[in-house]
Amino acid sequence: MDRMLVIGGSRYFGKHLVTLLRDAGNEVTVLNRGSALPPEGVGRLVADRDDERQLRAALGSRTFDAVVDQVCYTPRQAAVARRVFGGGRTGRYVMTSTMEVYDPATFPGPDPNGGSARPPSAPAPSAPAAVVEESIDRLISSPVLPTAAGADVPPGPAAGYAEGKRRAEAVFLNDPAFPYVSVRAAHVLGGGRAEFTGRLAHYVGRIGAGLPVEVHEHPYPTSFIHHREIAEFLAWTVAGSFTGPVNASSEGALTVTRLCELVAARAGRPARYRTVPRGREASPFSFDRPYALDNGRAARLGFAFTRTEDWLPAAIDEAVADTAEATATTTC
Repeated sequence: MDRMLVIGGSRYFGKHLVTLLRDAGNEVTVLNRGSALPPEGVGRLVADRDDERQLRAALGSRTFDAVVDQVCYTPRQAAVARRVFGGGRTGRYVMTSTMEVYDPATFPGPDPNGGSARPPSAPAPSAPAAVVEESIDRLISSPVLPTAAGADVPPGPAAGYAEGKRRAEAVFLNDPAFPYVSVRAAHVLGGGRAEFTGRLAHYVGRIGAGLPVEVHEHPYPTSFIHHREIAEFLAWTVAGSFTGPVNASSEGALTVTRLCELVAARAGRPARYRTVPRGREASPFSFDRPYALDNGRAARLGFAFTRTEDWLPAAIDEAVADTAEATATTTC
């Protein structure tokens, strides 16, 4: 029986991960600020992971075969984790990261995707290359990467989230002795209301109401993964022996218009669009820049991914049902 610690793990795919690890026969403990009780058969520690002294006090002398950090968002949090869980306390540290680390629109240095400026009227490439892990590792581990002076993360929600994750990963990339893996997850969908970002519900709501969806003239494909599949991938990663960054996405990147077609088919209404200029933000998952993941490393290591278009219709049905229920409740 392995000893597992999950930092966070109180909502969405984190909850699935905790139960998967427990059901595999592991001794699982969840650490959070006391916001939610863990599932039956799972231990619980209460601490603010930002407070190093409080974190050490909560852990005591415990050691772990693996730690999964679901809520590491900044380099400061990463530095605390490296100090607290280094020195033999854990055999394997898995950080849940994001594909946002590759986003050239939020990257303060050279385009990590190797792209070049495209005139607003130029067509998008027919098959833009998906990004591999190495395309950004050298850049984010560089000590001269531009950032806001003295700031933990730069201002702005999108840039702040992406840069925070990049900087957090850099803390571990610059310490080869620390046994870490960063899982760069694609956009996670499915689960109805449990998908708290509401991005899929955005499309279901607008298309179902006959409202136009804002898209770019030449949207690039992007990558997705089902909420249960990313939990399974994290559990598989915990049991592995590889280290370093690894992309996690279902097979088959989709453009925003293909996503809308699939939503329209399930909602029974045609999709309508409003085109926005290049460089302006559109609806979620509409990108005017390369934004798809290459999952080749994970596949070569032995994980078999599902196809996006195999699970997405059921995820859309969940969102359609939730929208209909919410509408019925409002009109009663």
